[in-house]
Amino acid sequence: MIYLDNAATTKICEKAVKAMEPYLKEEYGNPSGIYSIGRKTREQVEKVRWIIAKSLNCKPENIFFTSGGTESDNWVLDNGAYLGNHIITSKIEHHAILNKCKQLENEGIKVTYVDVDKNGFVDMEQIKTDYKDGFENPVRTSLVSIMLANNEIGTIEPIRNIAMVAHRKGVLFHTDAVQAFGHIPIDVNYLGVDMLSASSHKFNGPKGVGFLYVRNPKEMMPLIYGGGQEKGKRGGTENVAGIIGMGAAVEDSMRNMSARYNKEKNLRDYMVKRILGEIPNVSLNGHHTNRLPGNASFTFDGINGTSLVVIMDEEGVCISAGSACAASAEKPSHVISALGIPKEKAYGTIRITIGHENTRKEIDYTVEKLKAGVKELRAKSWKLSWKIM
Repeated sequence: MIYLDNAATTKICEKAVKAMEPYLKEEYGNPSGIYSIGRKTREQVEKVRWIIAKSLNCKPENIFFTSGGTESDNWVLDNGAYLGNHIITSKIEHHAILNKCKQLENEGIKVTYVDVDKNGFVDMEQIKTDYKDGFENPVRTSLVSIMLANNEIGTIEPIRNIAMVAHRKGVLFHTDAVQAFGHIPIDVNYLGVDMLSASSHKFNGPKGVGFLYVRNPKEMMPLIYGGGQEKGKRGGTENVAGIIGMGAAVEDSMRNMSARYNKEKNLRDYMVKRILGEIPNVSLNGHHTNRLPGNASFTFDGINGTSLVVIMDEEGVCISAGSACAASAEKPSHVISALGIPKEKAYGTIRITIGHENTRKEIDYTVEKLKAGVKELRAKSWKLSWKIM
């Protein structure tokens, strides 16, 4: 099997597996316990908090452990709704943001969905003009949430500039960094973000664990009321093994980031060049250079992307037709539609996301099978059109 859907999830690294094992067997103490086995577990949990803080250039007290990116995003949006009644986000956010915004709208919160250009960059002017100060009307903007890098097309947003715009208006700024953390350098002070979400399984850690960075923890309302864990902000016994595994994955990704980035980017550029040069009527979605290193989204004229995913699976290659969270959707990807790609073409979109373990040989095999699959689907489409005529 050739796995090329690393944006959906990544293979857990051996360092994370080995780090977790003792905490699934011998070191099972509750971190809240005052006896030795509990204290030892607590020390390791806090060590991971320190590891993550160091990777982001912040303090350990700014890091809160969660079950992953979706929970972190929801927590931030609930906090935004608590502080005001207007949130600004973009049309290409992950469903963790968009679907939560829909729920908040049902509760009376106003939400502005900012447009993007053909490359997936958000409209900065719209963010500026859609800000509400609460003086002339009862609507007051409390939060701007824009993802750092898009999960479908890989475009990296100008987060530092957007955060500056939000702060000039006195508004908190959050970025969903689920796709970016562990793959590109992130300094929360340089970016100027107030909150940042990340998920362990996107950077070779275990599933079911993630974190939320919060610049001013006192401003965050609690997510879960319980026994006082996470400084009283998120009750419930910690997922110790998951947190330990995530910490190992963070260390591994930070130590090898440069080498992995270069390898993934080189493989991606090679693949993009071959596909655009050897398959007719295909386009690359998102910005061609300012994107995540392993991400490539293509739209093929005259085919159905889901059908191509099935054909590739039969050939032993795992790719996707878009976000894993919307894989069963019957309508085109909201991200691809937001780029202005016509509906009839949008259905022909696939996403290939390369990981550091992939090889050039695998890419060559993938391109050859893509060429054959696209040709087969276009032939079937032409025959069907001819019969209808």
